[in-house]
Amino acid sequence: MTEILPIPSVPRSQTAWLTPSCVASPDKKEQVSQILKTVNLFNHRFSVRSGGHSPNPGFSILQGEGLLIDLRKINHIAVSSDSKIVDLGPGARWGTVYAKLDSYNVGVLGARIPTVGVGGAFLGGGFFHFSGQFGMAVDNLKSVEIVLADGKIVEASVQQNSDLFWAIKGGGPNYGIVVNYKANTVPVKNMWYQVGQYATSEVPAILDAFAKWQKTGASDVKATVALIIGLESTTLGFFYSEPATKPASFDAFNSLTPLAPVFTTNGTVQSLTDLLGGVAAPGALRHDYRAASSKVDAQLYKDVYAFWRQQADAVHNSTGANMTFTLQPVPPNLAREGSRKGGNPMGVPKEAHQWWTTLVDWTRAEDDDAVRAVPIATEQKWVELSKARGLHVPYLFLNDASRDQNPLASYGAANLQRMRTIAKKYDPGEVFQKLQNGGFLLSKA
Repeated sequence: MTEILPIPSVPRSQTAWLTPSCVASPDKKEQVSQILKTVNLFNHRFSVRSGGHSPNPGFSILQGEGLLIDLRKINHIAVSSDSKIVDLGPGARWGTVYAKLDSYNVGVLGARIPTVGVGGAFLGGGFFHFSGQFGMAVDNLKSVEIVLADGKIVEASVQQNSDLFWAIKGGGPNYGIVVNYKANTVPVKNMWYQVGQYATSEVPAILDAFAKWQKTGASDVKATVALIIGLESTTLGFFYSEPATKPASFDAFNSLTPLAPVFTTNGTVQSLTDLLGGVAAPGALRHDYRAASSKVDAQLYKDVYAFWRQQADAVHNSTGANMTFTLQPVPPNLAREGSRKGGNPMGVPKEAHQWWTTLVDWTRAEDDDAVRAVPIATEQKWVELSKARGLHVPYLFLNDASRDQNPLASYGAANLQRMRTIAKKYDPGEVFQKLQNGGFLLSKA
């Protein structure tokens, strides 16, 4: 099999290793209710964790006096008799979810890396390989069961507490603790995919091909491309949501020459997830990631990449830090699907664009500032150049955003105000704003 560039899954990054004074591990919703009533009674600081994927310090754990509510035991996966609905606990991991659904010949929109927890992915929106076809993971929710700040357990759906349902879909940890996600399955189990590794010298041609594909082949909503540029090589993945020979949708990349024979198969969503999980970076490292967006433009991609490359190489040489430069294609149909399926607060632009992220690994705490300076400077370069060229997209994908970014504000003023109103309605005492330790909170947006 072709060697593939490691994709950090950032489980419990050392940047986020903290020690709370108390940990509660409920295994049922009634226990979550009692925990929140106790939090209210004692006005106690708390944090909530499902999978612990985020490397942002304090987002899924806290230091010192306070309570960690660890949802890992609420990890149920239950498929309906007709296989059209799956109930998911927030503590389940996506790899386990896909493995379960594989035997039912269906799939579900979730996270792309198997170690990611269900809860965090949904609260941030959930970007999947086939989001261009089906929308974000949250767009495929049928309902949620949520424990409110006062301990009351309610259901939210299009028919019941519809404003809360809308707000939860990508709105972060601002409304309560979701104890069950009821998601619509999608008829995708078997699929075609190809993964290959390319030399660094090919990057300019790859970026040209990627931009060309976004303007042509991406109109086929069954097709998507994974592009992960590392310091030593680049991984390209071509994914198609049904069995096929190589689809013509990917013709923009035909002139590229891989370093070795590419891995091509008609496999399953589970087999692809296992492949991606098998090349994840070790967990015992320090991690970070960051978000930026822009319209489609090959020259912009190449100019920002050149800036990042110089910075990333220098920091790698001085600290050993490894970084990636990752472009995620967002076709117009992604936002259209969200609107068609009831809407969400995320405000994803309804035009072709890309979400950039960088996945960063390093070892020593004393290198934190030097290492993080590279993604911070690169985000600033995206904004600077894209604004100057009329290519700016003022949107930050929450699941990729770093600790000092403000993704909720990028949802747009109207959506942000509506989210605040809904949060005040269901949490009038602002428990999740004032007592919750961290996360992308409306009180900080």
